[in-house]
Amino acid sequence: MHNILVTGGSRGIGLAIAQRLAGSGYHVIAVARRESDELREAIGVAGKEGRGQIHFRPFDLGEVDAIPAFVKSLRDEFGAIFGLVNNAGLGTEGLLATMHNSEIEALTRLNVLSPIILTKYVVRHMMADGAGGRIINMSSIIASTGYNGLSVYGATKAAATGFTRSLAREVGKLGITVNAIAPGFIDTELTHSLGPEQRQRIAGRSALRRLPETGDVASMVEYLLSEGGRNITGTVLTVDAGNTA
Repeated sequence: MHNILVTGGSRGIGLAIAQRLAGSGYHVIAVARRESDELREAIGVAGKEGRGQIHFRPFDLGEVDAIPAFVKSLRDEFGAIFGLVNNAGLGTEGLLATMHNSEIEALTRLNVLSPIILTKYVVRHMMADGAGGRIINMSSIIASTGYNGLSVYGATKAAATGFTRSLAREVGKLGITVNAIAPGFIDTELTHSLGPEQRQRIAGRSALRRLPETGDVASMVEYLLSEGGRNITGTVLTVDAGNTA
C-alpha cells in the first residue's frame, strides 16, 4: 500500500484528496495544523471501509526549520513515501498597495518556501529508497490569468508551476514525476468571500457553465498517482470547467 503525504489535508481540496485516495486503497498521511471534525470523520469512514487508511499528523508548515525532522519522523513511522501532494496554502486576498508586509511574507512562506523545503526532504528519501515517486504541486489558474486583489497569491502559484517544470527535469531519471494542478474557482473556503452573484458570473464565463468541485481535483491527483500517470511529468493540468478555454 503506497504512502501518500497530503498537506492541508483537514479541509477543502486536501480533505477531498485524502478521502478519494483512501477509497482507492492508498495509505494517506494528512498533515495540517489541527485535525478538523470533517477529517476525523473521514478517518473513521476510511477505517470502516477497510480499503485504504487516513492518518493525521499535526504540523505547522510555516515552521520551516522543523521540516527535515518532521519528514524523517514520517519516514521512520510509515516507511517509504511514494507520493507528495503539496496542497497546503494561504489564499489571502489584498491589494498590494495596502497589504501588510507581514501578510505578504506569510503568504510567500507557506505557499512557496514551505512546499519547496518539504519537497527537498521527501525527494531525498525517494532517492534513497530508489522506488521512484510522484510529486503533485497545487497551483491555480490565477498564476496565468491574474485576478484583482490576488497579485501576491498569483505570484506564489506561478512559483509552483516554475518549480514543477524544473524539478521534473532534475528527478526524472530517478523515476520521480513532478506535476502541478491548476484549479479554477472551486467552491471552498478560498472562494467563500465571493458572493453568489460573483460566483455565478465566473461560472457563466466557463465553457461548461459551472464551477469545478473539490472531487474533480482529487480525481486528477488519483490519476497522476496511478499507472496512467507514469509518463506525465513537468506539466500543469488545468481543472477549471473551461474557465480559461
